[in-house]
Amino acid sequence: MKTSDLFVKALENEDVEYIFGLPGEENLDFLESLRKSGKIKLVLTRHEQGAGFMAATYGRLTGKAGVCLATLGPGATNLVTPAAYAQLGAMPLVIITGQKPIKTSKQGKFQIVDVVDMMQPLTKFTKQVTHGAHIPSIVREAFRLAQEERPGAVHIELPEDIAVEEVAEPRIFEVVDFKIPYAGIETITQAVEMIEASKRPLLLIGAGANRKRASIALTEFVDAIGIPFFNTQMGKGIIDERHPLYLGTAALSSNDFVHEAINHADLIINVGHDTIEKPPFFMQAEDERKVIHVNFFPAEVDEVYFPQLNVIGDIANSVAQLTKGLQPKANSWNTDFFLGIKGNVSSRLTKYESDDRFPILPQRMVKIIRDILPDDGIITLDNGVYKIWFARNYPAYAQNSLILDNALATMGAGLPSAMMAKELNPDKKVISVNGDGGFMMNSQELETAVRMQLDLVIIILNDSAYGMIKWKQEGEGFPSYGLDYGNPDFVKYAESFGAKGYHPQSVEDFKKCLVKALDAKGVHLIDLPVDYSLNHKILNVLIKEYSEKLKG
Repeated sequence: MKTSDLFVKALENEDVEYIFGLPGEENLDFLESLRKSGKIKLVLTRHEQGAGFMAATYGRLTGKAGVCLATLGPGATNLVTPAAYAQLGAMPLVIITGQKPIKTSKQGKFQIVDVVDMMQPLTKFTKQVTHGAHIPSIVREAFRLAQEERPGAVHIELPEDIAVEEVAEPRIFEVVDFKIPYAGIETITQAVEMIEASKRPLLLIGAGANRKRASIALTEFVDAIGIPFFNTQMGKGIIDERHPLYLGTAALSSNDFVHEAINHADLIINVGHDTIEKPPFFMQAEDERKVIHVNFFPAEVDEVYFPQLNVIGDIANSVAQLTKGLQPKANSWNTDFFLGIKGNVSSRLTKYESDDRFPILPQRMVKIIRDILPDDGIITLDNGVYKIWFARNYPAYAQNSLILDNALATMGAGLPSAMMAKELNPDKKVISVNGDGGFMMNSQELETAVRMQLDLVIIILNDSAYGMIKWKQEGEGFPSYGLDYGNPDFVKYAESFGAKGYHPQSVEDFKKCLVKALDAKGVHLIDLPVDYSLNHKILNVLIKEYSEKLKG
């Protein structure tokens, strides 16, 4: 058996459905083995980043490691960003790259970089295959580590001469499942006592709780115990945000309206959050407020996060045990204060939701999309200032219905992420929201989306600038400089790939375009002019003034 055949067989053993990639000559034996397999679908992309982001999103949405493929040198270096995206975002990802022969020189040092060493700080595991017989154990270990809590990226390098070698068919290792240990009863008891002793407890939900069992357990906890909750950006939708005890999303680290509740809590039960995601609040040494860290792994302590108790183990079980332990005191907390804050938050967030100026305000755009998109619809976001508006203003009704990255926060991932979401959910409406800057970083994947015959809506928020950095620049008191650019005609650009394009001229026109695009087949792109002129006033000035007034 050829080593590349054995590699594909080992991938089949891991129940791999897709490989996303852009192969090179060093992958040709592997590519032929994949062709002969017929069990794994190859999705050819137009850039390695597109492949990596699609594979990482597959891992995020399924819990199974997504797989991407690239050649050596520049192909491998183009996967550095997706590796960091998956590693920081806790998405299971297996990266496979080719390499020149390692036993004989073929072309000197042409295109050769030490990819294994390069991937070391970005992955949980990186290894070069030096003998075909090692393939089954390397693949099994790679997938185990990629999928094990905390999930992340792994990398395997298959040199060209190893791929073609004949090897006796060795044992294929059985995929052995395992259960995460439960938190000790003493720790659960201590957590229950801390919660019972609190007067104003809050529940915080982070990305680590984005597991089906944890979502169910957390919903049951809130329903049974009656403690109000808020979430991080990557924790949106884990509990349906139409829940009466939902207070809001911590889209900023401090001074936002929801921080009025955070600052008045005497205990935060922090479920599934770690410090890789942008902090939803800052801890201070002089705080009287306590924090309980509930996660699969202990808290990584730093200057802004140092919880007083770690509840470590399977999150769903930990939450269920807390629910059971707190039942006698269920719903005994006075939530009037927090629900009053919820009213304040809601009134301020909805202020511009009916403003029909055009170019459109981001708050108005978010409201329109929420009103039109079905309850089970999915939105994926690229990275930009609009992400803050979605986090604060868009109520997510289900897990993974608002997919964003608040860990690496890379640009260019929004479109590939939406493509994967649609491929996995063909019966759901999917919208990809991108800034014009982020969209252009991987806009070539429009061709891939058309070729995959996806029914997908893409919205480009067009301000002809890097809007997030312009907002930060203004907030720091710097003059506007170095962040404006020109854009192509996005409608013609979309049509050149075989997609349908729209250029709405008013808010009402945007509504009509969105409804039409969602109901149609194929890939549809809406070039939507956006007005970010209020970002500084609202997010830098008014919120801080409101926060200072409360402190005074």
